[in-house]
Amino acid sequence: MSVRNKRASDDDRPRAKQRRTALLADLMHAQAEKPTRFPIVREVRYKVMNSKGAVEVGTGETINISSKGVLFNAHAPLPSGKRIEISINWPAQLDGKCGLKLVARGRIVRCEGTNVALEIEKYEFRTAGRGPGAGI
Repeated sequence: MSVRNKRASDDDRPRAKQRRTALLADLMHAQAEKPTRFPIVREVRYKVMNSKGAVEVGTGETINISSKGVLFNAHAPLPSGKRIEISINWPAQLDGKCGLKLVARGRIVRCEGTNVALEIEKYEFRTAGRGPGAGI
């Protein structure tokens, strides 16, 4: 191997490392933007909102849940872009005794048939109430 060829291959090493570093950064960024979806199937209650309050209420079933969104099956197609509030009875209990529900608010980003994708803007866990008036 000549000195000239050696220098060329030495010059390629930093560039290859830069490409690997950039690829890793792109991968990490993509993973950060696309959170893991968990196949949690639970009953969901929802309210589609406008500036005056609820315009449509219904029930459905979750398909999957991530930290940024929920995909669920509604009883009918829902309009994209509308604000929505959902309530899901959570599978875990507080101190092993008290039921919890996830209440999330956000916007409908997609509706394909009756499958509705919600982008979560705000959420909280509440203790699940008892009786017919509990929940959303």
